[in-house]
Amino acid sequence: MDNIKSLISIVSDVQNGQPVFAGTRVPVQTLFWHLEKGITREEFFEDFPSVSKEKAIGVLEIGLL
Repeated sequence: MDNIKSLISIVSDVQNGQPVFAGTRVPVQTLFWHLEKGITREEFFEDFPSVSKEKAIGVLEIGLL
């Protein structure tokens, strides 16, 4: 598993301090909302191409711990 800091960043100037995928402005919560609504990971990646598969899978793995 990657270091959490390489997956998620929290900066007050980016999305009002919400946790986002590192190097993007995409809130981590957006991935979970997509999955809760039955939207596939592949569709998420199409909607948010700035999020790498490795980062999204790493965040999901953290969520499973």
